[in-house]
Amino acid sequence: MSTNNLLVELFVEELPPKALKKLGEAFASTLAEALIGADLAAADARVTAYATPRRLAAHITNVLSVAPERAVSTRLMPVSVGLDAAGQATPALRKKLASLGLEAADVSQLRRAHDGKVEALFHDSRAPGATLADGLQKALDTAIAALPIPKVMAYQLHAHCAQPGWTTVHFVRPAHGLVALHGRDVVPVSALGLTAGRTTHGHRFEAAADPLDIADADAYAATLKEQGAVIASYEERCQEIVRQIRSKANALKCRLEVEPAHLTDGAQEAALLENPLVQEVTALVEWPNVLPGQFEETFLEVPQECLILTMKANQKYFPLLDDAGRLTNRFLIVANIRPDDERAVIEGNERVVRPRLADAKFFFDQDRKKTLESRIPELDKVVYHNKLGTQGERSLRVAALAKAIAGQLGGALAQPAERAASLAKADLLTGMVGEFPELQGIMGRYYALHDGLAPEIADAIEDHYKPRFAGDELPRGQVGTIVALADKLETLVGLFGIGQMPTGDKDPFALRRHALGVIRMLIEKDLPLEVSSIIEMAREVHNDEAIQRAAHKAAAGGDAFTQRKPFDPATSQQVLDFIYERLAGVLREQGYSAQEVDAVLSRRPQHLAGVAARLAAVRAFSALPEAAALAAANKRVSNILKKAGPSVTDDANVDPALLRESAEQALAAALAEARPKADAAFEQGDYTASLQALAALRAPVDAFFADVMVNADDPALKANRLALLAALHAAMNRVADLSRLQSA
Repeated sequence: MSTNNLLVELFVEELPPKALKKLGEAFASTLAEALIGADLAAADARVTAYATPRRLAAHITNVLSVAPERAVSTRLMPVSVGLDAAGQATPALRKKLASLGLEAADVSQLRRAHDGKVEALFHDSRAPGATLADGLQKALDTAIAALPIPKVMAYQLHAHCAQPGWTTVHFVRPAHGLVALHGRDVVPVSALGLTAGRTTHGHRFEAAADPLDIADADAYAATLKEQGAVIASYEERCQEIVRQIRSKANALKCRLEVEPAHLTDGAQEAALLENPLVQEVTALVEWPNVLPGQFEETFLEVPQECLILTMKANQKYFPLLDDAGRLTNRFLIVANIRPDDERAVIEGNERVVRPRLADAKFFFDQDRKKTLESRIPELDKVVYHNKLGTQGERSLRVAALAKAIAGQLGGALAQPAERAASLAKADLLTGMVGEFPELQGIMGRYYALHDGLAPEIADAIEDHYKPRFAGDELPRGQVGTIVALADKLETLVGLFGIGQMPTGDKDPFALRRHALGVIRMLIEKDLPLEVSSIIEMAREVHNDEAIQRAAHKAAAGGDAFTQRKPFDPATSQQVLDFIYERLAGVLREQGYSAQEVDAVLSRRPQHLAGVAARLAAVRAFSALPEAAALAAANKRVSNILKKAGPSVTDDANVDPALLRESAEQALAAALAEARPKADAAFEQGDYTASLQALAALRAPVDAFFADVMVNADDPALKANRLALLAALHAAMNRVADLSRLQSA
């Protein structure tokens, strides 16, 4: 058997660019895994994936022409069935051996072994290894079937293909060529109606020759690059594009809009390589050539977000910024050809982008002819959800909720928060947002400033969508924060109220993202808001008959009105639980243990900004020598109080006259001394000191459980001891439920 490197290529029509990278990786990895499974390649074989708009290929090192022989063990039947009393083969065994083409003369060649249930007979043999032609055929079929194809096409094969006549083939794009080389030798395999050869095609216009003969597997990439004007490696092509756009930007004394300015050089390089636009352009070209273009400066009067989105989304251009971060009238084109005279390519792209920018300018000019205020009534004609009314009704709810939240933070914020919330959705009706939905909020800010509204209101209109994704920035001001909270809480309560909560990995309304946004704002903005309270406010707003009636009258133009079924308090509880679940996940990702998180969140802290301090206090408490004993004692106290029932409350009075045993007197005295210290520290937000003040209770608590019978025969003594334990429980669990730390 011989060992050589293997090259397999599928030559196809243009593949979907957003799926190209995954298709290339999946094709190569599945092919290699199948060959490794057939013992035709070693587990440490190097696999190189190639992917261009017109090909998927894989290069695999040290592939065998024939796999080594392999041991085969065939279970025949139990010994008791296969052998008679004399140890000779029974008719059943002879029949079984005959079916396998084996002789039954010498049963001594059979192996006896226990199969997990009984002693059985096994036949051991050596099977020849698979040939590369057979193994690669199966691997190729598997790799093609396993491709993550976004949408399959059906097309017909002509009579000159491997399969005669008209045959329907299903694949991501029509395939026109198959290469399979083991070293210099063609491997006789077929796929998609094609028979493997050594011929492929290079660039449509730039190739020095067509077709291209690949001399051997190792010559593939070099032949395509030198003779075919194709960079076959996706990663190499991506790096070449990044190198060229950076070089051109530096030559023009500009910086790339897609390059994060706040990152270090190494991080910038990595971020740029992973940029969605860079990735998409890499999947669109085989022979990248970056060229500079420009447009008329008059278009810079349009908000730069519009121009940037137009160039990137529609034309796949790279906008360029000046040192201050302002958009310039220069951009970069990634062409797929390298002509002697590049001017024609540049001018052609400049002609193409001009109408796009003109459209953006037209929308911007037209939109400013109407104020945001004048667009509000039109929201009553836009359905938000068939069970939650129109966008107009939703705006009324968000405005009312924003006003209520602002009232808790400061009366002066109520008017601007309500105003911003009422205008926040108006830009959905503008031409610019209709063309580019990604600009919702952003355009609202520009139009609000044009209408003469205060900057804090304009900023809030843009910021009420923030944070849009993990790691996104938060609203920049108090008004924006209030409106963003109101918008997300209105969405959460509304959709939970109609039963549209997330299930498994399905979250069509992005409610997990909304919940995380609420959590981040409450914590990172250090807002003194009780999470239960603001959720309940949102429920009340949804149940407000006046809002529903006003929205109905505006939308229907009549007074006939039927109030929707109100959301009950269970809706608020569901949303609250959902937020705590999301918070628990965030905290675990930050490195806190499940026990620490459970101990803190089981107390349902209302001010989420203080959760981090509680966790730090719990961690510091856990390091104390008294922690384990107190956690165990606290769990015992919890169980006793649970059995005692709801009649025993944390504020039950302890009668000193009924403290008969010295151990319960000592515990009461120690608690009377430690509790004021712990409570004072708790009120000051010093949760660490609050928990550490309780460490002094370890000895009296241990003595109490050793010497005192809680369930005394005297009902008065029993009730007094339960009251003492309830007071102890209340003192120990203000910061966190310490019993949850017992297994930490």
